[in-house]
Amino acid sequence: MRKLIAGNWKMNGTSADLPQLTELADSHPNPAVDMVICGPATLLSRMAATGLSVGGEDCHTKVSGAYTGDISAQMIKDTGADYVITGHSERRIDHGETDALVAAKTEAGWAADLHVILCIGETEAQYRAGDTLDILRSQMDGSIPDAATAATTTVAYEPVWAIGTGLTPTPDEIADVHAALRAYLSNRFGEDGAEMRLLYGGSVKASNAAEIFALDNVDGALVGGASLKAADFSPIVTALENSL
Repeated sequence: MRKLIAGNWKMNGTSADLPQLTELADSHPNPAVDMVICGPATLLSRMAATGLSVGGEDCHTKVSGAYTGDISAQMIKDTGADYVITGHSERRIDHGETDALVAAKTEAGWAADLHVILCIGETEAQYRAGDTLDILRSQMDGSIPDAATAATTTVAYEPVWAIGTGLTPTPDEIADVHAALRAYLSNRFGEDGAEMRLLYGGSVKASNAAEIFALDNVDGALVGGASLKAADFSPIVTALENSL
């Protein structure tokens, strides 16, 4: 299993920010891990031209059609991208995306030959109520199609209450959740589930990356704000490389 570090720029970035990717590529010309930046559709072609692996932040379920403003997985692939994110909590919450819709988008990503980073995560209320594992299992039941394989799919656990807040679960909490996720995936998908990458996301930064990457069943990270600047993201990449 080759570990993966992924950045999610969200609704950030213009052409003025592209030098950040050149700097990142120069800092890690032959990374020992898979490294990808998922950016806004407006930049994807130019991001891909830097030589980095890039991905879309979301996709539509359909190949084409009368869906003004939407982006199909095939359009994302056409930019030179290799990845797409589905099921991010900001899509689930802000846009009302259901597990079934996330599953359909995931299948659309596969159909376009994109590797899907599928996100799951609980809210603070669900975490405080002790419902984390039940919520995550339910999301995986509904969001991960039966055809998922380690070659096509990565699962990213992002506790909603830790995204952009500076808060993170304790190392023991992360380890316990990732162990439960591994058990679920192995039980459902067999060998593919045992090899499917599990990323942690939620206020990952240079100061806590090494501790998180030292945990069992943490195969990398999905990084938000700290991926916008090469100076912030590069030490996280290095921490993952050092964990090998």
